[in-house]
Amino acid sequence: MSNDASDAAKVEMSPEEWRKRLSPEQFEVLRMKGTERPGTGKYEHPVFEGTFVCAGCGQELFKSADQFDSGSGWPSFDRPIDPDAVILERDTSYGVMRTEVLCARCGGHLGHVFEDGPATTGERWCINSLSLDLDSDPPPASS
Repeated sequence: MSNDASDAAKVEMSPEEWRKRLSPEQFEVLRMKGTERPGTGKYEHPVFEGTFVCAGCGQELFKSADQFDSGSGWPSFDRPIDPDAVILERDTSYGVMRTEVLCARCGGHLGHVFEDGPATTGERWCINSLSLDLDSDPPPASS
């Protein structure tokens, strides 16, 4: 199956199927639009190499090269791997206007995007670690 967001098959499952596939914490974030507590996620700091994928469906979302330490308590990126890999929706929960980030393939809640990021894009894609898995880059071939 291709990881190209434009031709990837949508992943649709019942809540019961998602509960079987995800940990309870991942289900809360990805399917119920929850959030992990700041400073608790395993991908908070940019010390990883590879491609971050959706923990729900494996859709490629972010490159480690685009991650930065925002000090926010969540993994932060300056851009998605492909704009078509994500869906942006208006979020007015908690009485605050924000832009929610969803996986384009499975509709899972990833986090939010803000306009206070680094100069490269001006954007801070603030994403829950629980929404992500890391596909590590293979080590370089030895000669």
